[in-house]
Amino acid sequence: MKRTLAALLLRSSSRRSAAVVCCSLLGGLLAVSPATAKDQAPRLIVQITVDALRGDLPQRFAHVLGEGGFRHLQNKGVDYRNAHYQHANTETIVGHASLATGTVPAAHGMVANVWFDREQGRLAYNIEDPDYHLLTPGADVDRKTEIDPTQRAARSDGRSPANILSSTFGDELAVHYGGRSKIFAVSIKDRGAVSMAGHAGKAFWFSKKTGEFVTSSYYYDQYPAWVMEWNAGKPAAAYSGKAWELSHEPSKYLFGAADDQDYETDVAGFGRTFPHQYGEARDKYFTTKLTLGPAGDELTLDFAKTLLDKEQLGQDAVPDYLAISFSSTDYIGHVFGASSLESEDNLAHLDRVLADLFAFIDDKIGLENTLIVLSADHGQPEVPGHLHEHGIRNAHFFDTEKLDKSSAIAALKKEFGIGEELIEAYFHPYLYLNHEVIEANGLDRAAVEKAVAAELLKFDGVAYAVSSSALRTDAVPDTLMTRSVLRNFHPKRSGDIYLVFEPNVFINDFDGLKVSSTHGSPWRYDTYVPVIFAGNGVKPARVDRPVTPYDIAPTLSAYLGVKPPSGAVGAVLPEVLKQEY
Repeated sequence: MKRTLAALLLRSSSRRSAAVVCCSLLGGLLAVSPATAKDQAPRLIVQITVDALRGDLPQRFAHVLGEGGFRHLQNKGVDYRNAHYQHANTETIVGHASLATGTVPAAHGMVANVWFDREQGRLAYNIEDPDYHLLTPGADVDRKTEIDPTQRAARSDGRSPANILSSTFGDELAVHYGGRSKIFAVSIKDRGAVSMAGHAGKAFWFSKKTGEFVTSSYYYDQYPAWVMEWNAGKPAAAYSGKAWELSHEPSKYLFGAADDQDYETDVAGFGRTFPHQYGEARDKYFTTKLTLGPAGDELTLDFAKTLLDKEQLGQDAVPDYLAISFSSTDYIGHVFGASSLESEDNLAHLDRVLADLFAFIDDKIGLENTLIVLSADHGQPEVPGHLHEHGIRNAHFFDTEKLDKSSAIAALKKEFGIGEELIEAYFHPYLYLNHEVIEANGLDRAAVEKAVAAELLKFDGVAYAVSSSALRTDAVPDTLMTRSVLRNFHPKRSGDIYLVFEPNVFINDFDGLKVSSTHGSPWRYDTYVPVIFAGNGVKPARVDRPVTPYDIAPTLSAYLGVKPPSGAVGAVLPEVLKQEY
């Protein structure tokens, strides 16, 4: 019997109540009764996502933090210290979509930052939609300077949430209040904003090409006047000639004496040591450097505050929603690693950004009228070089370019009578086989997939390889690893073979750029994120039992008496509602 998503999740190691999961899987048909909602509904919900904020980092670097940011949330809210994703591919769009929808990629469809579209015969970028162009001409990705290879995969400048297959919390809020709730999302990354805005909200993101916040024709026919005014002020240009400076004396930092490490990456002259120069505004890499430091989060904050004020969020009894995704932690982790002076100081800067945001909200709306939730789209690993310093020698990088050229695959091609390339491409986390070659030789694709997967398991650094044919037919063992891969499986978007590398084995070649660190695995360093709810009368508590970020959207829904998103599988967190179910 084929394994259904419901059965899969009911067997998960978290052992949640079957009733809670089943009700979620019924597409939100059983809405939470209005009687269970708060007596005093918040006027504003603020959902903060810190890209790549591993769950331990706020505690690890607490010595450089102030009182009004992370500590405010931890001391005033419900702090869940044991939150992990349960899907295998921990990438940006996968995590953001999971936070927005309360479900796994098998349901919301965002299985990877990019996937190969067999029908169109090309690589697909997750939120690309040629039907909805950017409102700012020429604001598309500059492929000559863009360091993010996933964004370079897009063939057009169009963006929309059309590829997200489940409704989001924002969508349900819009429906519940008959379109009267104002729903917005802001991020440096387009995929960070579009996913959180959902289908019913409005999204803005940063164009590195123009140094402005932009949007697409999916959301507007023309920009609101306040956006044009903000962009006309050229806030990004204000960083011209400035540098990212340390917030404290080096002695205050855990990594204060380890500023220059040979495994760190110098991108376009940004350097490996403090101060990191942003350079002049005319430099073609200027805006890229802004995102490699705290400036990216500061710009996001400034735009979000302007939006909050100009759109009059939280000014009436109908709850509004603002999602803010801060991206600098992710970029800095890729370039310098989690255990670096840069990552440590960045958290100090982010802490001040959060404190500024909370003070602004308190002044405009009141924190007592605002429900805040903070989490992350994924965690991040340590850099192999840093692990080597501590005697962890198995950490290394894996070269996927050598897969088709290996002797094992050569022997398979000989066995199948294939003289051409068998492996067409690897786009994390999927290996794609050459279907034309397989069909031309009259071979059974499932048999070829199975044989290739078996050979891949012999490679040093490969922990798990499973074919999509096996996943479709349930011909896989019921293990923790298989469950996490199944939660990531979508029959129309997943590749031919899912590859999982051993812990601390990474890919670091992104179209020629050698980065220090990459995420995207099912291992605990990549699945581990914070989950904190605060404000609007939420009582402080620290909770150490296992929870998942999928719980956030159903909890927000229950808090407001709104039906959960259509594919939600998360459980309602009782500490936030202050009652047991």
